[in-house]
Amino acid sequence: MNYLLMGAPANGAEPNPIMTFLPMVLIIVVFYFFMIRPQMKRQKELANFRNSLEKGDKVVTTGGIYGKILELKDNTVLLQVDDNVKIRVDKAAIVKDMSDVQAQK
Repeated sequence: MNYLLMGAPANGAEPNPIMTFLPMVLIIVVFYFFMIRPQMKRQKELANFRNSLEKGDKVVTTGGIYGKILELKDNTVLLQVDDNVKIRVDKAAIVKDMSDVQAQK
């Protein structure tokens, strides 16, 4: 079947193995630079953001809950959602810092 796509080898010679694997190598390189590397960069930035959280920061959770950080522990965060409403969420659920968004408006 490879002979149909690449043409028949001249005088019974076998196709060059480098030319056989070159398209697959190029596809892997393209996937790395356009999909894997940017995703790893975003994950690293998000991990740095979560490690830099401090008491008093205004944040948004993955569920869309806006709150202010009252307490930080290793894996959990206590958020004040309203005057008398506090919830404890996993630190991995924090996705944004809202202080920079409000400053832009």
